[in-house]
Amino acid sequence: MSGLESVLVVGTGLIGTSIALALRDQGVTVHLADRDAASLRLARELGAGVEWAEGTRADVAVIAVPPHAVAERLAALQKAGAARFYTDVASVKVLPLAQAADLGCDLTTYVAGHPLAGRERSGPAAARADLFLGRPWALCPAEETSPDALEIMYGLVKLCGGEAVRIGAEEHDRAVAVVSHAPHVTAAAVAARLAGAPAAALGLAGPGVRDVTRIAASDPALWTGILSGNALPVAEVLEAVAADLAAAAASLRAAADPAAMAAVTELLHRGVAGTGRIPGKHGGPQRPYSTVQVIIGDRPGELARLFKVAEAVGVNIEDVRLEHAPGLPLGAAELWVRPEAVPALSEALRAHGWHLP
Repeated sequence: MSGLESVLVVGTGLIGTSIALALRDQGVTVHLADRDAASLRLARELGAGVEWAEGTRADVAVIAVPPHAVAERLAALQKAGAARFYTDVASVKVLPLAQAADLGCDLTTYVAGHPLAGRERSGPAAARADLFLGRPWALCPAEETSPDALEIMYGLVKLCGGEAVRIGAEEHDRAVAVVSHAPHVTAAAVAARLAGAPAAALGLAGPGVRDVTRIAASDPALWTGILSGNALPVAEVLEAVAADLAAAAASLRAAADPAAMAAVTELLHRGVAGTGRIPGKHGGPQRPYSTVQVIIGDRPGELARLFKVAEAVGVNIEDVRLEHAPGLPLGAAELWVRPEAVPALSEALRAHGWHLP
């Protein structure tokens, strides 16, 4: 079959605009549609594509709207003959597929999809062409889906830099309840405790609370739609989390008895085991890393200077975290590298005048 030459992106939020930017970088012609004129205009100004003219037919239509709106939009696009094939990017899959079947949509040309990438920010201004690089992208074809439809979606995912993962819709929804949806609610619950916290407590906030609550800053309206579309699987995970927390709280109330802390200790051990199962770089097993801490000035170009030193000695920085010193124009950068690279990087940094605590 012919290659992927043109794509219609319906919905110019973070994910839709990021897909459009990624495809434009690969030379694909991108048409954009959105009921929000301001969002559409901004996406166009960012170079994501041109406004779709009804009657124009694309190879693929990507439906980037909330879960409850996917089937309705799919039916309208198919009626208009907007594309040869169709997909969506909603983070739940059972609901859109069931609603699409109820509406009589042509499921032979439709592949339900979900790129597992995102940010706590939303809207086209937060979009990035590299958002999907190396990220899993679930494809959940129905029994009726044609091989040609699935093949072209594999091609679309590849063009965006993602890693296609074929999975059943029900299995997908149970999986994202564990790795995405319930963690979001849990992060929100922790962050909600900060809303009424005294200023003294917030003044002591460090990277730990920021790591745990980062995703809680996402759009509540968007997440209400996502969670309601996957309500039962998420509820089951949250009930299990709540049971663990209740047991830990009961143990802490009886902490004077060392035996009572067993539930807390057991939960902490299970937490370590769970984090150890999270896939590492490029989806492979986790690899051990060490950190090199460097004091840096809070001014432009400091990180670039650090990276140049690492490049000069052939050390790959796997991750970097910054912690700013309150009230001072200083901070600490934690550079995550392979353990064997620590001596060479540390020596090079000191030679270039950096202070390592």
